[in-house]
Amino acid sequence: MEQQPAASIFLSLQESALGHTMRASPALYPAVEILHIIGFVVLVGSILALDLRLLGLGRAIAIQPMAQLLLPVSRVGFLLAISMGFLLFSADASHVVKNPAFQAKALLIAAALVNIVIAHAIPWRDASRWGDKASSGAKATALLSIVLWLGVICAGRLIAYF
Repeated sequence: MEQQPAASIFLSLQESALGHTMRASPALYPAVEILHIIGFVVLVGSILALDLRLLGLGRAIAIQPMAQLLLPVSRVGFLLAISMGFLLFSADASHVVKNPAFQAKALLIAAALVNIVIAHAIPWRDASRWGDKASSGAKATALLSIVLWLGVICAGRLIAYF
């Protein structure tokens, strides 16, 4: 049976020096997994805090300074989570790519990133006029953000069970 091109890319990644290194070291895979978890804790924690503020919680804290602090933190968390996730993926890519929980996680991440683009292109464009209360558009993207990022965490955890 001939291998499909996409499948061969994942098998090639898995059989690469990177994939072998990730599988061969007894300490590397767990260390990378810990860094992946730290990355998504920083990412989702900072996003969740800002989204909850946009939804009206913690009104004693101004939105703009909170966003100026938390958005760069969330970017660092995302970069750490995605880079460590790629390393984890490389260890067993040809199997993980077929995992329905992994597929759901990838789709949820893509949807969350689209939501970020929409949030910054539309409601955040007028953020200077909000004062202490976010616009309804910002609240909608914040609520969707919470649902999507929590879905990413759940799907990621379920990868081990499929």
